[in-house]
Amino acid sequence: MNKEDVKKRIEKLRKEINYYRYLYHVLDREEISAEALDSLKKELFDLEQQYPDLITPDSPTQRVGGKPLKEFKKLKHPTPMLSFNDCFSKEDMIAWEKRFMDFLGGRVYQSEKFYYCELKLDGLAMEFHYEDGIFVCGATRGDGYIGEDVTQNLKTIEAIPLRLLDKEEIIENLKKEKLFHIVEKIKDDFPKKIVARGEIFMHKKELERLNQEQIKKGLKPFANPRNAAAGSVRQLDPKVTASRKLDSYAYILVTDFGQKTDEEEHLILKALGFKINPYNKPAKNLEEVFEFHDYWTKHRDKLPYEIDGIVVILNNEKDFNRAGYVGKAPRAAIAYKFALKQATTIVKDILVQVGRTGVLTPVAVLDPVNVGGVTISRSTLHNFEEIKRLGLKIGDTVIVGRAGDVIPQILQVLPDLRTGKEKEFQIPKRCPMCNSPIIKEEGGIIYRCSNKKCFAITRRSLYHFVSKDAFDMVGVGPKIIDRLLEENLIHDAADLFELKEGDLMVLERFGEKSAKNIIESIQSHKKIDLARFIYALGILHIGEETADVLAAYLLKIKNIKKATDLLEAMKKVSREDLESIEDIGPKVAESIKNWFEEKNNQKLLEKLDKVGVEIEKPETVSLKLKGKTFVLTGTLSTMTREEAKERIKRLGGKVSSSVSVQTDFVVAGTEPGSKYDKAKELGVKILKEEEFLEMIK
Repeated sequence: MNKEDVKKRIEKLRKEINYYRYLYHVLDREEISAEALDSLKKELFDLEQQYPDLITPDSPTQRVGGKPLKEFKKLKHPTPMLSFNDCFSKEDMIAWEKRFMDFLGGRVYQSEKFYYCELKLDGLAMEFHYEDGIFVCGATRGDGYIGEDVTQNLKTIEAIPLRLLDKEEIIENLKKEKLFHIVEKIKDDFPKKIVARGEIFMHKKELERLNQEQIKKGLKPFANPRNAAAGSVRQLDPKVTASRKLDSYAYILVTDFGQKTDEEEHLILKALGFKINPYNKPAKNLEEVFEFHDYWTKHRDKLPYEIDGIVVILNNEKDFNRAGYVGKAPRAAIAYKFALKQATTIVKDILVQVGRTGVLTPVAVLDPVNVGGVTISRSTLHNFEEIKRLGLKIGDTVIVGRAGDVIPQILQVLPDLRTGKEKEFQIPKRCPMCNSPIIKEEGGIIYRCSNKKCFAITRRSLYHFVSKDAFDMVGVGPKIIDRLLEENLIHDAADLFELKEGDLMVLERFGEKSAKNIIESIQSHKKIDLARFIYALGILHIGEETADVLAAYLLKIKNIKKATDLLEAMKKVSREDLESIEDIGPKVAESIKNWFEEKNNQKLLEKLDKVGVEIEKPETVSLKLKGKTFVLTGTLSTMTREEAKERIKRLGGKVSSSVSVQTDFVVAGTEPGSKYDKAKELGVKILKEEEFLEMIK
């Protein structure tokens, strides 16, 4: 972008961010996720850093929060109650350190506790005022300068002390922490007024209970703990706040007690009688900060409350104050957030891929963006109707999401950020691979290449055949398949089993060892159970679940040991028979029959026989899970998802890809996706990994 384009982009970003921030901070409403808003703010911040002359006083990067609501009395903060700039990567953190170190001229006190790291709670920032040790008033952040007086509601929260500890007890506590210089400062001059700040938040279980209550009353459930905490504190009736079990951790001491470090500040707060987070800790350098961040990325789900990152602060009050502020945020502190499950980016193009069944799928080419810890540059759009549903144009700014086991997808278009240069996408009339006419299925949303021998169909079919859930040929991925096709060494799946080491060793960049490994991987996977074999054939509409039920049905008809046995069994089965099988309707039944009646497919099955592919009976350890349907979501720490599926099947259970009222259990690992929310909505029992392991012992 040239500078004029950057200026226009900045203006649009500011307008969009201000709109969503007003909803978020003032009205406690969300139209896009907090993560998507963070992504927009980060883009604006980065552009302003590149062009500092374009920063204006009214930019969202230069202020905090929202205007106080009229229902509450206003309360002015003794010092500005500002927030932190966000970052999402190690590179961002290194750049942040360089910025504040350069500003300080490199003259910074070095110690083994250079930084102080805190868990960043997903709650509501609050200020607490005490006079003679008594809690007299409390306020929200508001716009950073004037907040809302919510004193009566804060008094209902058990974690906030209504009276601080007696002076003698405070001094004893400080001595235990070896803060003798603090004791010397306050023993004869104890502050009459004390101001502290902290976070009000709601535990996950309390949010679940509250949302169940909301639903019973016909009210909308809260989207997240932060909204629930804000909604609870901003109640005109303190009894409502009291009925919701809120918690609090203190993290800033505004009053001067002689504290020299941020760590000391926390210890003083604890000595006064405040709750502080026990997981906060100092760090020697950025490497230790990264370790702290990585640890909580993996373990945050074990906490009873939500966190969305960590806060990293220069752990020396003198240097911290010398660094000052940049816009709305302290220069020497930053919020190092966890990888976003949602982020904003720009759609650079829309390409069309041809799948293994000839179906055309549009794919969005994105400006690379980090989502959930993974850099995303492409996102499937599923079908052409999805482009219409989203109202998507090439050049649009979009929200991309990736949660748990869900593949990256475009969730929303932000049309207010359009420049007028965006282009409408046109559905192609000919296959982009072989130039054959495109067929639209009658009454459907599917567009398909009319050429059954289209190169793209062959290639995608082979990708599918060797994939993890099919023949699972480790080391034989898309790049190897592409090369084998280019060299005319294979034309169908059966050809793979006839390859020899010598065929590969003569190829450029294929050594003896890599050729041997590939051939060993192929030859060691000649045996496969019937369900995986059916899935590997790539029949239209046949996923893993349908392959499972079809295999179980066919094994009752015939003992199937080879590919042609399957062909013989299918000749005995009518469309009506197939439709009688659970999960198989008329469309799927027709697809199955058509595949097995196709001459080329029959020849493939015969060829697979000749190369020695064997179908083995799946091992069943017991039937303790018979009749039970499981859905897996998130990441399991003790096994892969494929291993978990196999364990369930071997015990007679069934694995489904979607949650419904027929689901018996949802097994939730870390970072669970939308299936977890669906299970809670339907009242399906959710198993933690430990409970699942106990069940399959």
